[in-house]
Amino acid sequence: MTDQHATSAKAAGGAQPGATSVRDNPAEHRYEIVVAGRLAGFAAYLDRPGGEGGGQRRVFVHTEIDPNYEGQGLGAVLVKGALADVRAAGRRAVPVCPFVAAYVKRHPEEADIVDRATPAILSSL
Repeated sequence: MTDQHATSAKAAGGAQPGATSVRDNPAEHRYEIVVAGRLAGFAAYLDRPGGEGGGQRRVFVHTEIDPNYEGQGLGAVLVKGALADVRAAGRRAVPVCPFVAAYVKRHPEEADIVDRATPAILSSL
């Protein structure tokens, strides 16, 4: 596991103070958000070939926040950190998960790294 993005949820608009980080866990194919040393949620993904310029697409299929952490803006912090990692790695993001799709719709600044879910991508899941 590597730590990809560390931030304060409070600074990102959430109410949860303390050490919050988003990390990629490639063995589990997911980004995880950790609050004060505890796993608070994850965004699962599958990697698929065929992004723009022959790169790779990271297809986001499911996002989950532990009920104990809901309502604190951590889902948005998680997706923001995951997309920052996708961008830094030169990948494309495909939001199949409704939560990630809604985030991208509210944040047009992410549109330059987002591909829509085509029938070919959906059939490969």
